[in-house]
Amino acid sequence: MLTGTTTSDEEPPTDIGALRARFASSPRGARFARRLAVRRMEEWGYAPESDASCAVALVVGELTANAVRHGHVPGHDCRLRLGLDAGAGLVRIEVSDAAAAKRPPAAPPPAPDGESGRGLLLVDVLAARWGWTPRHPVGKTVWAEVPTEPTT
Repeated sequence: MLTGTTTSDEEPPTDIGALRARFASSPRGARFARRLAVRRMEEWGYAPESDASCAVALVVGELTANAVRHGHVPGHDCRLRLGLDAGAGLVRIEVSDAAAAKRPPAAPPPAPDGESGRGLLLVDVLAARWGWTPRHPVGKTVWAEVPTEPTT
């Protein structure tokens, strides 16, 4: 199983063809990151309409949208890393931004009639586990591990 956040260019031995990409800290960049994730899932054998690919797309979409909205620092891009641990049946998603975390991201209760505030709740439901870690030299990485097979 992949654990912790990979901060070097070394790949864990079980990490098959990890995707590493930088994207603009903008809504357009976040859409680009999500499309890249779906394309990589397809390369790993998960059709775009599969449950695994849809779950990864949703989690990447939420984490990148949060990075763009809450982690935007002018002049800095965001980063996406996607790794498949086929043995553990997990896709690890890491989204990094340049904003320092004042407190860990949490899934706050959304307002009943609110139009936003449910993204991390989706991440919490779709991921086997998720969290965040400081990024050196600056910023943070929010990560999630999404199962590639339905859990019973």
